[in-house]
Amino acid sequence: MQPLTEILRPQKLSDVVGQQHLVGENGLLSRLLAGKKLPSMLFWGPPGVGKTTLANILIKEFDCHAIKLSAVFSGVKEIKEALEQAENNQSGLFNDKPTVLFIDEIHRFNKAQQDAFLHHLEEGKIILIGATTENPSFEINSALLSRMQVYVLESLTREDLASLIDKAVEVREKPILTPDAKELLIDLCDGDARRLVNLYELVADSTPLSNVDEKLIREIIPKNLQRFDKGGEEFYNQISALHKSVRGSNPDAALYWFGRMLAGGADPLYLGRRLLRMAWEDVGLADINAATVVNNALQTYERLGSPEGELALAGAVTYLSVTNKSNSLELAYNHLKDYIGKNGSAPVPIHLRNAPTKLMAELGYGKEYKYAHDYPNHYVPNEQYFPDDLMNKPKFYQPSNQGFEQRIIERLDYLRKLDQESMAD
Repeated sequence: MQPLTEILRPQKLSDVVGQQHLVGENGLLSRLLAGKKLPSMLFWGPPGVGKTTLANILIKEFDCHAIKLSAVFSGVKEIKEALEQAENNQSGLFNDKPTVLFIDEIHRFNKAQQDAFLHHLEEGKIILIGATTENPSFEINSALLSRMQVYVLESLTREDLASLIDKAVEVREKPILTPDAKELLIDLCDGDARRLVNLYELVADSTPLSNVDEKLIREIIPKNLQRFDKGGEEFYNQISALHKSVRGSNPDAALYWFGRMLAGGADPLYLGRRLLRMAWEDVGLADINAATVVNNALQTYERLGSPEGELALAGAVTYLSVTNKSNSLELAYNHLKDYIGKNGSAPVPIHLRNAPTKLMAELGYGKEYKYAHDYPNHYVPNEQYFPDDLMNKPKFYQPSNQGFEQRIIERLDYLRKLDQESMAD
């Protein structure tokens, strides 16, 4: 029996569910069909949103000879054979119509493999159509990418997915889903049409009942496995959303992305390490307890494990979200790295040097050093700590007025006042 996903696969643009910016009446691909010329292109989007389907429709509509590869299963041998076939098509039976080379998961080909298509692409021997779930800016060679139009596909909406379930039920005839069961399947598929249809088919094959409710769905499909590609585009999108929600002081959004990543299989310790980075990068010295809170949460997780230890990490997410924020420390460090890179190595002033040997002491190492704790306020006014030949003393750290940094400002202002009073005496 043919899989339900193949039975429901659209055969023309008007049958496609979702992606109206591409397939609608004024969509980009609809206008492309009207223009009668097919360019090389790249479909970029999450799994199960129609990338392969759109490629197949265009190949059919433009009456092209098709050569198909999957970068997951293909190597140099398959690439060579495909390009040889394209050349034979141009000089043989198929020279009256263009040859489309469709490559699924094209980002999985390395640089050398991607470069292999350039010559045939430039000479017009192939029209290249690629499909990828990864950001092409990072995964596709710039030379190849510059010769392809990029079309972005979005996750399907709940309305799109609901209409797809209706089509699946119409084909299979049973089981009929209660509204709650339909909503649960939509939640489980996480915007992936292929997953949705496969889940419905699993339910249909698992029960003789004519009607299925939410409870039975949960018995048949016990786990909510959301889409989560560790190390892939979706992974970094969610990490970015978590980080920016914490930085933006929105605890609810931060907890949402934290929960999404855990549900999708992210390593809790990895998330904890990212939270530790946020504590220094986005909270910094505005809250000197932030890093301690995260470290304690990490230690709690290491002792308790999952799922109990995840509560401590959720607490760290919440704490970082609601506390004072400052990136002064990060700015100071970035300024420091830039300054060190642009300026040479200046010698350490002789009064700051260590004198572990008699010779060094005789040479004056450390001789005029003033021990700060011997002075009032444990501070030596106007003491020189930079190299002597630095005419303009750089200022790396500029504290904000947030949280504990306000106290730092007050302390630094007081020390500057002592410097001024010392110069006046």
